[in-house]
Amino acid sequence: MRCWNGGPDADILAATAGLRYRFPKTTSTGETLMSAFTRRLLPACIAAALLTPAAAHAETVEQLYEKAKAEKTLTFYAGGPTAPYEARIKAFQEKFPGIQVSVEGGFSNVLNQKIEKQMADGKLAVDFAFFQTVQDFVNWKKRGKLLNFKPDGFDRIIPNLRDPDGAYMAFAAITIAYAYNTNLVKPEGVPKSALDFLKPEFAGKLISVYPHDDDAALYLFHIIVQKYGWNWMDRYMANKPHFIQGHLPVARAIADGKMAATLDATVTTAGGQKRMGKPIEIAFSEADETPVFTVTGGIFKDAPHPNAAKLFVSWYLQAEQQARLGTFSARTDVAPPAGFKPLTSYKIANNFREFITDDRLIADLRKRFEAYTGPAVNKGGVR
Repeated sequence: MRCWNGGPDADILAATAGLRYRFPKTTSTGETLMSAFTRRLLPACIAAALLTPAAAHAETVEQLYEKAKAEKTLTFYAGGPTAPYEARIKAFQEKFPGIQVSVEGGFSNVLNQKIEKQMADGKLAVDFAFFQTVQDFVNWKKRGKLLNFKPDGFDRIIPNLRDPDGAYMAFAAITIAYAYNTNLVKPEGVPKSALDFLKPEFAGKLISVYPHDDDAALYLFHIIVQKYGWNWMDRYMANKPHFIQGHLPVARAIADGKMAATLDATVTTAGGQKRMGKPIEIAFSEADETPVFTVTGGIFKDAPHPNAAKLFVSWYLQAEQQARLGTFSARTDVAPPAGFKPLTSYKIANNFREFITDDRLIADLRKRFEAYTGPAVNKGGVR
């Protein structure tokens, strides 16, 4: 509803709505007027102004909990390992007894197809999803498949990491940095740029995710060849690197000493191995950009347990919970993980959403990188 458009009565209407800016309230002769139009419109504007604050705020956690208890359960799909989510689920269920939460982990580009089939069959079994494939959420929003919901703290999320309508938002910002086994790589030998991974001492000792099979790895390799050219990829392949599905197996291979180093380590997986006391260390390049991708989440419009989903999402986005994730938060008011500087302190590449939604570019890159690595045959795991 549009209550004003300037003119002699705009001051009255603007003041009614609580605006600070005041329009002129006099005519060219200095007279103050209230038109018949305004007299008719003013009551409606007052009503709208009174209703706006209530409509703008999401339900409280307490209100959502009361509704969620009637639904009793919720299910979500998560791209990647389930272990980090299982710990959060336990904390959630202790905080909100009476709600049973189940999670199914796996590769985002596999789970999204499972959801598509459920949608096609009209039997949606999942309430929300946490995926790195942000393009899925962009697509689902266009098709009207997502529920617009802005939990408390939504406005604290980095603007380009959230949908303006609340259909989806980032819950974590994941960096792809370097990682190395501290027993196999001396401090002076730690790679400082992508060029260092071409050195002969790393021959047969490097590992990464198949770039054509993983969106984040594809983003990484695209950034590298953009800077150094496709000749870099030729030389990298000449160093006989290993490829596998998933970033967790990459981190484990480094931590267990099966491989010496990688340019394709996520802070979450490599950091998890380090917290277990394994000889793995993370390094950020000062020469090359560090790719950042997100774990994006959204509630489905036809979710079988929408209130339980809203409750979990609201709780998960709280600053207190975000600080416990062990990775960078998408919220600007949450400190970085222990041992790391704020995300903006690093030289980062932060246009993942624009990159991954360029269908023509993505198709070309997948085809070209697969020609280098061959099809994905080394199956990874998510646990």
